[in-house]
Amino acid sequence: MFFRRLFRISSSLLFALVNCSAPSNFFSERTEDGSGETGRSMAGAASGGASGSAIESNTGGQKTTQTPPEMAAGDGAHEGIAGASTQGQGGTDLSAATGGAAQAGMDAGMADGGEGETLSPASWPLLNGVEWADTQGVPIQAHGGSVLAVGRYYYWFGERRNAQGTFAAISAYRSLDLIRWEFVNDVLRDTSDPTLHGAIIRQPQVVLNAATGKYVMWMHWENGSDSSQARAATALSDEVAGDYAYQGSFRPFAESGVVDHSLPGYMSRDCSLFVDEDQTGYFLSASNDDADLNLYQLSSDYSKIERRIAVLFAGQHRTAPVLFKRNSIYFLLSAGGANWSPNQTRYAASDSLASGWSGMSDIGDATTFYSRPSFVLLVQRGGNSSYLYMGDRWALAFGGSVGDSTYVWQPIAFPAERGMSMSWNNTLRIDASSGSVSAAMQSFQFINVKSGAAMEVSGSSLVRGAGIVQNPQSNAPNQVWDLNYNGAGYFRVTNVQSKKLLDVSDELLGDGAKLQLWDDHNGDNQLWQVVDLGAGKFKFKNKLSGKFLSVSGASTANGAALEQRQNASGEEQQWRLVPAP
Repeated sequence: MFFRRLFRISSSLLFALVNCSAPSNFFSERTEDGSGETGRSMAGAASGGASGSAIESNTGGQKTTQTPPEMAAGDGAHEGIAGASTQGQGGTDLSAATGGAAQAGMDAGMADGGEGETLSPASWPLLNGVEWADTQGVPIQAHGGSVLAVGRYYYWFGERRNAQGTFAAISAYRSLDLIRWEFVNDVLRDTSDPTLHGAIIRQPQVVLNAATGKYVMWMHWENGSDSSQARAATALSDEVAGDYAYQGSFRPFAESGVVDHSLPGYMSRDCSLFVDEDQTGYFLSASNDDADLNLYQLSSDYSKIERRIAVLFAGQHRTAPVLFKRNSIYFLLSAGGANWSPNQTRYAASDSLASGWSGMSDIGDATTFYSRPSFVLLVQRGGNSSYLYMGDRWALAFGGSVGDSTYVWQPIAFPAERGMSMSWNNTLRIDASSGSVSAAMQSFQFINVKSGAAMEVSGSSLVRGAGIVQNPQSNAPNQVWDLNYNGAGYFRVTNVQSKKLLDVSDELLGDGAKLQLWDDHNGDNQLWQVVDLGAGKFKFKNKLSGKFLSVSGASTANGAALEQRQNASGEEQQWRLVPAP
Protein backbone atom coordinates (compact mmCIF):
# COMPACT_ATOMS: atom_id res chain seq x y z
CA MET A 1 0.00 0.00 0.00
CA PHE A 2 2.99 2.24 0.28
CA PHE A 3 3.97 1.92 -3.35
CA ARG A 4 2.94 5.20 -4.90
CA ARG A 5 4.55 8.34 -6.07
CA LEU A 6 5.68 10.82 -3.47
CA PHE A 7 3.90 14.09 -3.10
CA ARG A 8 6.08 17.19 -3.58
CA ILE A 9 5.03 19.55 -0.84
CA SER A 10 4.95 23.25 -1.47
CA SER A 11 7.29 25.73 0.12
CA SER A 12 4.48 26.97 2.32
CA LEU A 13 4.21 23.55 3.93
CA LEU A 14 7.79 22.62 4.67
CA PHE A 15 10.28 24.32 6.94
CA ALA A 16 13.32 22.26 7.62
CA LEU A 17 16.06 21.69 10.09
CA VAL A 18 18.05 18.66 9.11
CA ASN A 19 21.14 16.44 9.36
CA CYS A 20 21.71 15.98 5.64
CA SER A 21 21.03 12.85 3.74
CA ALA A 22 18.98 12.06 0.68
CA PRO A 23 17.08 9.27 -1.07
CA SER A 24 17.41 7.15 -4.23
CA ASN A 25 15.28 5.06 -6.62
CA PHE A 26 12.18 3.98 -4.77
CA PHE A 27 11.98 0.50 -3.32
CA SER A 28 15.26 -0.69 -4.75
CA GLU A 29 16.66 -4.02 -3.66
CA ARG A 30 19.17 -3.97 -0.83
CA THR A 31 21.28 -6.33 1.11
CA GLU A 32 21.43 -6.50 4.88
CA ASP A 33 24.99 -5.64 5.68
CA GLY A 34 26.78 -3.26 7.87
CA SER A 35 30.17 -3.40 9.34
CA GLY A 36 32.51 -1.42 11.42
CA GLU A 37 34.69 1.52 10.93
CA THR A 38 37.17 3.26 13.12
CA GLY A 39 36.19 6.72 14.10
CA ARG A 40 35.77 9.28 16.76
CA SER A 41 33.48 9.59 19.73
CA MET A 42 32.74 11.76 22.63
CA ALA A 43 34.95 11.73 25.68
CA GLY A 44 34.96 14.35 28.33
CA ALA A 45 32.67 17.29 28.95
CA ALA A 46 33.46 20.94 28.69
CA SER A 47 31.58 24.12 29.37
CA GLY A 48 31.70 27.67 28.26
CA GLY A 49 30.28 30.11 25.76
CA ALA A 50 30.64 30.60 22.07
CA SER A 51 32.99 33.02 20.48
CA GLY A 52 32.26 35.16 17.48
CA SER A 53 34.30 34.47 14.41
CA ALA A 54 35.25 35.69 11.00
CA ILE A 55 32.63 35.76 8.26
CA GLU A 56 33.96 34.20 5.10
CA SER A 57 32.58 33.69 1.62
CA ASN A 58 32.71 30.40 -0.19
CA THR A 59 31.19 28.92 -3.32
CA GLY A 60 31.03 25.42 -1.80
CA GLY A 61 31.49 22.23 -3.75
CA GLN A 62 35.08 21.69 -4.78
CA LYS A 63 35.68 25.42 -5.24
CA THR A 64 36.06 28.39 -2.92
CA THR A 65 36.56 32.09 -3.45
CA GLN A 66 39.46 34.29 -2.43
CA THR A 67 37.27 36.59 -0.32
CA PRO A 68 39.22 37.53 2.82
CA PRO A 69 37.67 36.95 6.25
CA GLU A 70 35.87 39.77 8.00
CA MET A 71 34.22 39.97 11.36
CA ALA A 72 30.52 39.14 11.55
CA ALA A 73 28.22 42.07 12.11
CA GLY A 74 25.35 41.89 14.57
CA ASP A 75 24.34 38.88 16.58
CA GLY A 76 23.76 36.68 13.55
CA ALA A 77 20.37 35.57 14.83
CA HIS A 78 17.69 34.45 12.41
CA GLU A 79 14.51 34.27 14.39
CA GLY A 80 12.13 31.39 13.83
CA ILE A 81 14.27 28.54 12.61
CA ALA A 82 12.00 26.17 10.81
CA GLY A 83 11.75 23.00 12.61
CA ALA A 84 11.14 22.93 16.27
CA SER A 85 8.37 25.45 16.53
CA THR A 86 7.43 26.45 13.02
CA GLN A 87 3.96 25.89 11.65
CA GLY A 88 3.00 25.81 8.03
CA GLN A 89 -0.43 26.34 6.52
CA GLY A 90 -3.38 24.33 7.64
CA GLY A 91 -1.78 23.70 11.04
CA THR A 92 0.77 21.41 9.44
CA ASP A 93 4.33 21.72 10.65
CA LEU A 94 6.70 19.95 8.32
CA SER A 95 10.26 20.49 9.35
CA ALA A 96 13.28 18.34 9.86
CA ALA A 97 16.52 19.00 11.59
CA THR A 98 20.00 18.13 10.53
CA GLY A 99 22.49 17.40 13.17
CA GLY A 100 19.68 18.73 15.12
CA ALA A 101 16.00 18.78 15.55
CA ALA A 102 13.59 17.74 12.93
CA GLN A 103 10.30 19.36 13.44
CA ALA A 104 7.45 17.62 11.97
CA GLY A 105 3.81 18.07 12.60
CA MET A 106 1.99 15.90 10.14
CA ASP A 107 -1.56 16.55 9.05
CA ALA A 108 -3.24 13.17 8.85
CA GLY A 109 -5.53 14.55 6.17
CA MET A 110 -2.70 15.36 3.78
CA ALA A 111 -2.45 13.28 0.65
CA ASP A 112 0.47 11.05 -0.14
CA GLY A 113 0.52 10.55 -3.87
CA GLY A 114 -3.12 11.58 -3.86
CA GLU A 115 -4.35 8.84 -1.54
CA GLY A 116 -4.70 8.63 2.21
CA GLU A 117 -3.38 5.89 4.47
CA THR A 118 -5.00 4.60 7.60
CA LEU A 119 -2.84 2.81 10.13
CA SER A 120 -4.03 1.25 13.34
CA PRO A 121 -1.92 2.17 16.37
CA ALA A 122 0.91 -0.26 17.10
CA SER A 123 0.04 -2.59 19.96
CA TRP A 124 3.66 -2.76 21.10
CA PRO A 125 6.10 -0.15 22.37
CA LEU A 126 9.53 0.55 20.90
CA LEU A 127 12.17 -1.20 22.98
CA ASN A 128 15.16 1.07 23.49
CA GLY A 129 18.72 -0.12 23.03
CA VAL A 130 18.12 -2.68 20.29
CA GLU A 131 18.56 -2.57 16.52
CA TRP A 132 14.99 -2.24 15.31
CA ALA A 133 13.67 -4.17 12.33
CA ASP A 134 11.84 -2.69 9.36
CA THR A 135 8.47 -3.88 8.12
CA GLN A 136 10.17 -6.82 6.37
CA GLY A 137 11.95 -7.93 9.55
CA VAL A 138 15.37 -6.72 8.34
CA PRO A 139 17.54 -4.69 10.77
CA ILE A 140 17.25 -0.96 10.09
CA GLN A 141 20.55 0.45 8.88
CA ALA A 142 20.08 4.19 9.46
CA HIS A 143 22.90 4.94 11.86
CA GLY A 144 23.97 8.51 12.62
CA GLY A 145 20.71 9.44 10.97
CA SER A 146 18.14 12.20 10.70
CA VAL A 147 14.43 12.49 9.97
CA LEU A 148 12.57 14.68 7.45
CA ALA A 149 8.78 15.02 7.35
CA VAL A 150 7.19 15.11 3.90
CA GLY A 151 3.42 14.95 3.57
CA ARG A 152 2.13 12.39 6.00
CA TYR A 153 5.36 10.44 6.13
CA TYR A 154 8.49 10.70 8.21
CA TYR A 155 11.65 9.81 6.26
CA TRP A 156 14.61 8.44 8.21
CA PHE A 157 18.02 8.63 6.51
CA GLY A 158 21.17 7.03 7.87
CA GLU A 159 24.41 5.17 7.26
CA ARG A 160 24.78 1.62 6.03
CA ARG A 161 28.26 0.12 5.92
CA ASN A 162 29.63 -2.87 4.01
CA ALA A 163 31.53 -5.82 5.49
CA GLN A 164 34.81 -3.88 5.21
CA GLY A 165 33.39 -1.06 7.32
CA THR A 166 33.33 1.46 4.49
CA PHE A 167 30.42 3.24 2.84
CA ALA A 168 27.73 1.08 1.28
CA ALA A 169 24.77 3.44 1.13
CA ILE A 170 22.64 6.11 2.69
CA SER A 171 19.43 4.21 3.29
CA ALA A 172 15.99 5.80 3.46
CA TYR A 173 13.02 4.45 5.42
CA ARG A 174 9.57 5.93 5.84
CA SER A 175 6.86 5.67 8.46
CA LEU A 176 3.44 7.06 9.26
CA ASP A 177 3.75 6.44 13.00
CA LEU A 178 7.51 6.55 13.80
CA ILE A 179 7.31 2.91 14.92
CA ARG A 180 6.80 0.86 11.75
CA TRP A 181 9.53 1.74 9.26
CA GLU A 182 9.40 0.65 5.63
CA PHE A 183 12.62 0.52 3.61
CA VAL A 184 12.31 2.79 0.56
CA ASN A 185 15.67 3.07 -1.15
CA ASP A 186 19.42 3.35 -0.87
CA VAL A 187 19.39 6.97 -1.98
CA LEU A 188 23.16 7.35 -2.28
CA ARG A 189 25.45 4.37 -2.90
CA ASP A 190 29.13 3.60 -3.15
CA THR A 191 28.54 3.27 -6.90
CA SER A 192 27.01 6.76 -7.18
CA ASP A 193 30.46 8.31 -7.67
CA PRO A 194 34.02 6.90 -7.82
CA THR A 195 35.03 8.96 -4.76
CA LEU A 196 32.36 7.24 -2.66
CA HIS A 197 33.75 3.74 -3.20
CA GLY A 198 35.88 2.84 -0.18
CA ALA A 199 35.03 6.11 1.55
CA ILE A 200 33.38 6.75 4.91
CA ILE A 201 30.15 8.81 4.99
CA ARG A 202 28.73 10.01 8.30
CA GLN A 203 25.82 12.11 9.60
CA PRO A 204 23.70 12.26 6.43
CA GLN A 205 21.02 14.95 6.65
CA VAL A 206 18.41 16.13 4.17
CA VAL A 207 16.34 19.30 3.73
CA LEU A 208 13.99 20.58 1.06
CA ASN A 209 14.87 23.87 -0.57
CA ALA A 210 11.48 25.51 -1.07
CA ALA A 211 12.71 27.88 -3.77
CA THR A 212 14.31 25.26 -6.03
CA GLY A 213 12.17 22.25 -5.13
CA LYS A 214 15.37 20.23 -4.64
CA TYR A 215 16.14 17.94 -1.72
CA VAL A 216 19.63 18.77 -0.49
CA MET A 217 21.84 16.38 1.45
CA TRP A 218 24.90 17.34 3.49
CA MET A 219 27.24 14.84 5.13
CA HIS A 220 30.77 14.18 6.42
CA TRP A 221 33.20 12.49 3.96
CA GLU A 222 36.41 10.64 4.85
CA ASN A 223 38.86 8.60 2.79
CA GLY A 224 38.02 5.23 4.40
CA SER A 225 41.32 4.73 6.22
CA ASP A 226 41.35 7.55 8.77
CA SER A 227 39.64 10.82 9.64
CA SER A 228 42.35 13.16 8.37
CA GLN A 229 40.54 14.46 5.27
CA ALA A 230 37.58 15.84 7.24
CA ARG A 231 35.51 17.05 4.30
CA ALA A 232 31.90 18.11 3.84
CA ALA A 233 29.94 16.61 0.94
CA THR A 234 26.62 17.29 -0.76
CA ALA A 235 24.09 15.55 -2.98
CA LEU A 236 20.84 16.65 -4.67
CA SER A 237 17.57 15.02 -5.70
CA ASP A 238 14.22 16.01 -7.17
CA GLU A 239 12.47 13.42 -4.99
CA VAL A 240 12.74 12.90 -1.26
CA ALA A 241 13.49 9.20 -1.64
CA GLY A 242 14.86 9.25 -5.16
CA ASP A 243 18.44 8.76 -6.26
CA TYR A 244 20.65 11.63 -5.17
CA ALA A 245 23.22 13.10 -7.52
CA TYR A 246 26.51 13.36 -5.67
CA GLN A 247 28.06 16.84 -5.95
CA GLY A 248 31.48 16.10 -4.46
CA SER A 249 33.34 16.75 -1.20
CA PHE A 250 35.32 19.78 -0.07
CA ARG A 251 36.87 21.59 2.85
CA PRO A 252 35.23 24.98 3.49
CA PHE A 253 37.33 27.94 2.26
CA ALA A 254 40.05 25.71 0.84
CA GLU A 255 40.94 28.39 -1.73
CA SER A 256 40.89 31.33 0.67
CA GLY A 257 44.26 30.60 2.29
CA VAL A 258 42.83 28.90 5.37
CA VAL A 259 44.89 25.92 6.58
CA ASP A 260 43.55 23.51 9.19
CA HIS A 261 45.97 20.82 10.39
CA SER A 262 48.25 21.03 7.37
CA LEU A 263 45.54 20.88 4.71
CA PRO A 264 43.78 23.75 2.91
CA GLY A 265 40.37 24.74 4.21
CA TYR A 266 38.61 24.12 7.50
CA MET A 267 38.19 20.55 8.67
CA SER A 268 34.55 19.46 8.57
CA ARG A 269 33.62 16.37 10.60
CA ASP A 270 30.51 15.80 12.72
CA CYS A 271 27.82 18.04 11.30
CA SER A 272 24.31 19.42 11.61
CA LEU A 273 22.05 21.07 9.03
CA PHE A 274 19.53 23.72 10.02
CA VAL A 275 17.00 25.76 8.01
CA ASP A 276 15.52 28.87 9.56
CA GLU A 277 11.92 29.82 9.12
CA ASP A 278 13.00 32.62 6.79
CA GLN A 279 14.46 29.77 4.67
CA THR A 280 18.08 30.68 5.41
CA GLY A 281 20.13 27.51 5.64
CA TYR A 282 23.00 26.82 8.06
CA PHE A 283 25.61 24.10 8.32
CA LEU A 284 27.42 23.39 11.59
CA SER A 285 30.51 21.15 11.61
CA ALA A 286 33.46 20.24 13.81
CA SER A 287 36.80 21.75 12.74
CA ASN A 288 40.31 22.23 14.15
CA ASP A 289 40.57 18.49 14.89
CA ASP A 290 37.19 18.61 16.66
CA ALA A 291 38.23 21.48 18.96
CA ASP A 292 35.79 23.99 17.40
CA LEU A 293 32.30 24.05 15.89
CA ASN A 294 32.11 26.24 12.78
CA LEU A 295 28.69 27.69 11.95
CA TYR A 296 28.24 28.53 8.25
CA GLN A 297 25.48 30.27 6.33
CA LEU A 298 24.53 28.46 3.12
CA SER A 299 23.73 29.82 -0.32
CA SER A 300 20.07 30.39 -1.18
CA ASP A 301 19.88 26.94 -2.82
CA TYR A 302 21.63 25.27 0.18
CA SER A 303 24.22 23.68 -2.10
CA LYS A 304 27.23 25.83 -1.09
CA ILE A 305 28.75 27.58 1.89
CA GLU A 306 28.64 31.36 1.64
CA ARG A 307 30.24 32.52 4.87
CA ARG A 308 31.26 31.47 8.34
CA ILE A 309 29.21 33.41 10.87
CA ALA A 310 30.57 32.04 14.15
CA VAL A 311 32.86 29.61 15.91
CA LEU A 312 30.86 27.99 18.68
CA PHE A 313 32.51 26.67 21.84
CA ALA A 314 36.01 27.14 20.49
CA GLY A 315 38.59 24.81 21.98
CA GLN A 316 36.02 22.74 23.86
CA HIS A 317 36.07 19.61 21.66
CA ARG A 318 32.33 19.21 21.12
CA THR A 319 31.23 16.49 18.68
CA ALA A 320 27.93 15.06 17.39
CA PRO A 321 26.24 18.49 17.30
CA VAL A 322 22.46 18.71 17.08
CA LEU A 323 20.93 22.15 16.53
CA PHE A 324 17.22 22.86 17.00
CA LYS A 325 14.80 25.51 18.20
CA ARG A 326 11.97 25.52 20.71
CA ASN A 327 9.73 28.56 20.79
CA SER A 328 12.18 31.46 20.43
CA ILE A 329 15.19 29.69 21.95
CA TYR A 330 17.92 27.90 20.02
CA PHE A 331 19.38 24.74 21.58
CA LEU A 332 22.60 22.91 20.79
CA LEU A 333 23.20 19.34 21.95
CA SER A 334 26.69 17.90 21.66
CA ALA A 335 28.93 15.14 22.96
CA GLY A 336 32.52 15.49 24.05
CA GLY A 337 35.94 14.26 23.04
CA ALA A 338 37.06 11.66 20.53
CA ASN A 339 36.69 7.97 19.74
CA TRP A 340 33.34 6.18 19.99
CA SER A 341 33.03 5.70 23.75
CA PRO A 342 29.75 7.13 25.09
CA ASN A 343 29.96 10.08 27.46
CA GLN A 344 28.01 12.94 28.95
CA THR A 345 25.93 14.90 26.44
CA ARG A 346 25.66 18.60 27.19
CA TYR A 347 23.48 21.40 25.90
CA ALA A 348 23.50 25.18 25.55
CA ALA A 349 20.79 27.72 24.73
CA SER A 350 20.75 31.09 23.01
CA ASP A 351 18.46 33.78 21.58
CA SER A 352 20.82 34.03 18.60
CA LEU A 353 22.64 31.54 16.42
CA ALA A 354 25.92 33.43 16.17
CA SER A 355 26.38 34.72 19.71
CA GLY A 356 25.00 34.77 23.24
CA TRP A 357 25.18 31.06 23.92
CA SER A 358 24.93 29.95 27.53
CA GLY A 359 27.48 27.72 29.17
CA MET A 360 27.10 23.96 28.74
CA SER A 361 24.84 21.95 31.07
CA ASP A 362 24.55 18.19 31.40
CA ILE A 363 21.57 16.25 30.08
CA GLY A 364 20.90 12.56 30.68
CA ASP A 365 23.36 10.43 32.61
CA ALA A 366 27.16 10.23 32.39
CA THR A 367 27.02 8.04 29.25
CA THR A 368 23.81 9.49 27.75
CA PHE A 369 22.42 5.98 28.21
CA TYR A 370 25.42 4.60 26.30
CA SER A 371 24.49 6.64 23.22
CA ARG A 372 25.68 9.52 21.09
CA PRO A 373 23.24 12.19 19.83
CA SER A 374 22.22 12.05 16.18
CA PHE A 375 19.07 14.14 15.90
CA VAL A 376 16.15 15.77 17.71
CA LEU A 377 12.70 15.33 16.19
CA LEU A 378 9.72 17.53 16.95
CA VAL A 379 6.48 15.56 16.76
CA GLN A 380 3.66 18.08 16.53
CA ARG A 381 -0.06 17.74 15.92
CA GLY A 382 -3.30 19.25 17.19
CA GLY A 383 -1.60 21.68 19.53
CA ASN A 384 0.62 19.00 21.10
CA SER A 385 4.38 19.09 20.71
CA SER A 386 6.90 16.47 21.80
CA TYR A 387 10.67 16.59 21.32
CA LEU A 388 12.36 13.26 20.72
CA TYR A 389 16.08 12.66 21.26
CA MET A 390 17.48 10.23 18.67
CA GLY A 391 20.82 8.59 19.46
CA ASP A 392 22.97 5.64 18.47
CA ARG A 393 24.67 3.13 20.74
CA TRP A 394 27.76 2.75 18.56
CA ALA A 395 29.02 -0.84 18.61
CA LEU A 396 32.48 0.45 17.67
CA ALA A 397 32.80 1.51 21.30
CA PHE A 398 33.02 -2.18 22.35
CA GLY A 399 34.69 -3.73 19.32
CA GLY A 400 31.65 -4.27 17.12
CA SER A 401 30.75 -2.82 13.74
CA VAL A 402 28.60 0.13 12.71
CA GLY A 403 26.00 -2.37 11.49
CA ASP A 404 25.70 -3.80 15.02
CA SER A 405 24.90 -0.42 16.55
CA THR A 406 21.52 0.06 18.20
CA TYR A 407 19.08 2.92 18.72
CA VAL A 408 18.07 4.98 21.75
CA TRP A 409 15.15 7.42 21.50
CA GLN A 410 13.98 9.40 24.53
CA PRO A 411 11.49 12.23 25.06
CA ILE A 412 13.09 15.52 26.08
CA ALA A 413 11.49 17.57 28.87
CA PHE A 414 11.84 21.32 29.26
CA PRO A 415 11.51 22.19 32.95
CA ALA A 416 12.42 25.80 32.16
CA GLU A 417 12.40 27.98 29.06
CA ARG A 418 16.13 27.45 28.57
CA GLY A 419 16.46 24.15 30.41
CA MET A 420 16.33 20.56 29.19
CA SER A 421 16.21 17.19 30.92
CA MET A 422 16.08 13.56 29.84
CA SER A 423 15.77 10.35 31.82
CA TRP A 424 16.23 6.70 30.89
CA ASN A 425 13.15 4.77 29.76
CA ASN A 426 13.36 1.35 28.16
CA THR A 427 10.06 1.64 26.28
CA LEU A 428 8.61 4.34 24.07
CA ARG A 429 5.10 4.85 22.76
CA ILE A 430 4.51 7.38 19.99
CA ASP A 431 1.17 8.67 18.74
CA ALA A 432 2.24 10.71 15.72
CA SER A 433 -1.39 11.56 14.96
CA SER A 434 -1.75 13.48 18.23
CA GLY A 435 1.85 14.63 18.70
CA SER A 436 2.16 12.54 21.86
CA VAL A 437 5.33 10.73 22.95
CA SER A 438 5.37 8.79 26.22
CA ALA A 439 8.06 6.64 27.78
CA ALA A 440 8.36 4.33 30.76
CA MET A 441 10.63 1.93 32.60
CA GLN A 442 9.06 -1.49 32.27
CA SER A 443 9.50 -5.03 33.47
CA PHE A 444 8.24 -7.66 31.04
CA GLN A 445 6.57 -10.96 30.58
CA PHE A 446 8.09 -13.11 27.84
CA ILE A 447 5.16 -14.59 25.88
CA ASN A 448 6.01 -17.35 23.44
CA VAL A 449 4.52 -16.66 20.01
CA LYS A 450 3.71 -20.32 19.29
CA SER A 451 2.21 -21.41 22.60
CA GLY A 452 0.97 -18.10 23.97
CA ALA A 453 2.41 -19.14 27.34
CA ALA A 454 4.70 -17.08 29.55
CA MET A 455 8.30 -17.83 30.58
CA GLU A 456 8.45 -18.45 34.32
CA VAL A 457 10.57 -19.83 37.13
CA SER A 458 9.24 -23.30 37.86
CA GLY A 459 7.30 -23.47 41.11
CA SER A 460 8.12 -19.81 41.90
CA SER A 461 11.41 -21.09 43.29
CA LEU A 462 14.01 -18.66 44.63
CA VAL A 463 16.92 -21.09 44.67
CA ARG A 464 19.84 -21.45 42.27
CA GLY A 465 19.28 -24.07 39.59
CA ALA A 466 15.51 -23.71 39.49
CA GLY A 467 14.16 -24.64 36.06
CA ILE A 468 12.69 -22.25 33.52
CA VAL A 469 9.42 -23.36 31.93
CA GLN A 470 6.36 -21.99 30.13
CA ASN A 471 2.92 -21.74 31.71
CA PRO A 472 -0.26 -19.75 31.13
CA GLN A 473 0.15 -16.01 31.65
CA SER A 474 -0.73 -15.07 35.21
CA ASN A 475 1.15 -11.84 36.03
CA ALA A 476 2.75 -13.66 38.98
CA PRO A 477 6.20 -12.29 39.90
CA ASN A 478 7.93 -15.51 38.82
CA GLN A 479 6.81 -14.56 35.28
CA VAL A 480 8.15 -11.01 35.39
CA TRP A 481 11.65 -10.13 34.13
CA ASP A 482 13.89 -7.09 33.81
CA LEU A 483 16.29 -6.39 30.95
CA ASN A 484 19.56 -4.95 32.30
CA TYR A 485 22.02 -3.60 29.72
CA ASN A 486 25.69 -4.50 30.19
CA GLY A 487 27.12 -1.55 28.23
CA ALA A 488 28.45 -3.72 25.40
CA GLY A 489 25.50 -4.88 23.33
CA TYR A 490 23.97 -7.52 25.62
CA PHE A 491 21.34 -7.76 28.36
CA ARG A 492 21.00 -9.73 31.57
CA VAL A 493 17.49 -11.11 32.01
CA THR A 494 16.67 -10.80 35.71
CA ASN A 495 13.69 -12.35 37.46
CA VAL A 496 12.04 -9.67 39.60
CA GLN A 497 10.97 -12.12 42.31
CA SER A 498 14.28 -13.84 42.96
CA LYS A 499 16.70 -11.18 41.57
CA LYS A 500 18.53 -14.06 39.88
CA LEU A 501 19.38 -14.34 36.19
CA LEU A 502 18.33 -16.40 33.20
CA ASP A 503 21.32 -18.73 32.80
CA VAL A 504 22.37 -21.55 30.43
CA SER A 505 23.12 -24.44 32.73
CA ASP A 506 26.78 -25.32 33.25
CA GLU A 507 27.80 -22.91 30.47
CA LEU A 508 26.94 -25.61 27.95
CA LEU A 509 27.28 -24.81 24.25
CA GLY A 510 25.12 -27.51 22.66
CA ASP A 511 21.54 -27.65 21.50
CA GLY A 512 19.07 -28.66 24.19
CA ALA A 513 20.99 -27.20 27.15
CA LYS A 514 18.38 -26.31 29.76
CA LEU A 515 17.85 -22.83 31.13
CA GLN A 516 17.90 -22.18 34.82
CA LEU A 517 17.86 -19.51 37.49
CA TRP A 518 21.31 -18.56 38.83
CA ASP A 519 23.17 -15.86 40.71
CA ASP A 520 24.93 -13.23 38.64
CA HIS A 521 28.52 -14.40 38.11
CA ASN A 522 29.31 -12.12 35.17
CA GLY A 523 29.29 -15.06 32.77
CA ASP A 524 28.66 -14.87 29.05
CA ASN A 525 26.12 -17.67 29.46
CA GLN A 526 24.01 -15.08 31.30
CA LEU A 527 24.16 -12.45 28.54
CA TRP A 528 21.54 -12.22 25.80
CA GLN A 529 21.36 -10.22 22.58
CA VAL A 530 17.85 -8.94 21.87
CA VAL A 531 17.07 -9.48 18.17
CA ASP A 532 14.10 -7.49 16.88
CA LEU A 533 11.99 -9.33 14.29
CA GLY A 534 9.52 -6.48 13.83
CA ALA A 535 5.85 -6.16 14.80
CA GLY A 536 6.68 -6.56 18.49
CA LYS A 537 8.39 -9.96 18.22
CA PHE A 538 11.93 -10.79 19.37
CA LYS A 539 14.53 -13.52 19.62
CA PHE A 540 17.13 -13.85 22.38
CA LYS A 541 20.62 -15.03 21.43
CA ASN A 542 23.01 -16.24 24.09
CA LYS A 543 26.45 -14.61 23.93
CA LEU A 544 28.44 -17.69 24.96
CA SER A 545 26.81 -20.33 22.77
CA GLY A 546 25.32 -18.22 19.99
CA LYS A 547 22.12 -20.21 20.38
CA PHE A 548 18.58 -18.98 20.97
CA LEU A 549 15.99 -19.08 23.75
CA SER A 550 13.51 -21.79 22.72
CA VAL A 551 10.73 -24.02 24.00
CA SER A 552 11.92 -27.62 24.15
CA GLY A 553 10.50 -29.73 21.33
CA ALA A 554 8.49 -26.72 20.10
CA SER A 555 5.94 -27.81 22.69
CA THR A 556 2.77 -25.88 23.43
CA ALA A 557 2.15 -27.80 26.67
CA ASN A 558 2.04 -26.16 30.09
CA GLY A 559 5.20 -26.81 32.04
CA ALA A 560 7.38 -27.40 28.96
CA ALA A 561 11.02 -26.65 29.67
CA LEU A 562 12.94 -23.84 28.02
CA GLU A 563 16.29 -24.51 26.41
CA GLN A 564 18.81 -23.07 23.99
CA ARG A 565 18.84 -24.20 20.39
CA GLN A 566 20.44 -23.19 17.10
CA ASN A 567 18.64 -20.53 15.10
CA ALA A 568 15.42 -21.75 13.49
CA SER A 569 12.43 -20.14 11.82
CA GLY A 570 9.88 -21.67 14.16
CA GLU A 571 7.70 -19.57 16.44
CA GLU A 572 8.93 -21.57 19.45
CA GLN A 573 11.97 -19.22 19.33
CA GLN A 574 9.90 -16.05 19.01
CA TRP A 575 8.75 -13.98 21.95
CA ARG A 576 6.58 -10.98 22.63
CA LEU A 577 7.62 -8.66 25.42
CA VAL A 578 4.49 -7.62 27.28
CA PRO A 579 4.95 -4.81 29.83
CA ALA A 580 4.12 -6.18 33.27
CA PRO A 581 1.21 -4.51 35.09
